[in-house]
Amino acid sequence: MPGEEAAGLHKLASCISELQAWCASRRLQLNAAKTELIWFGSRAVLQKSSANRSLTVNSVVIHPIDVVRDLGVLLDSEVTMKPHINKLVSTCFYHLRRLRQPKRHVNRDVMKQLVSALILSRIDYCNSVLVGLPWSTIAPLHRVVNTAARLVMGLSARDHV
Repeated sequence: MPGEEAAGLHKLASCISELQAWCASRRLQLNAAKTELIWFGSRAVLQKSSANRSLTVNSVVIHPIDVVRDLGVLLDSEVTMKPHINKLVSTCFYHLRRLRQPKRHVNRDVMKQLVSALILSRIDYCNSVLVGLPWSTIAPLHRVVNTAARLVMGLSARDHV
């Protein structure tokens, strides 16, 4: 309902104003330039809602964006987690490519520790947000783990893991 949406925006703006006042009372400043706004919902719901979903707080207009980062996790407006997984997979494959260089100069135990520190720790971090996602979304992470196992075990890219 358009009226409910406007009331919700007004309530949110007043909450942010109160937060700014609380911060100011403790000699802190809420940086409006770094404040991000995202609306969560299905594609149909987001398209159906009103065109102006911007938020005005103390004469600063905050426009909604499609992806925000919170605690290192990328959240998209439809909560598909695809931007997070794509970034995570890209970073992991970068480190796997870099780990191939010293592979012949270190033993298997050292390689296990490097893979655990650089790859598996990234995949494990906040992995509970990935629960319930379809296999097609999580499959790239499975490829990263298989590639890491091949690297540690010294297998070729075609060997079964």
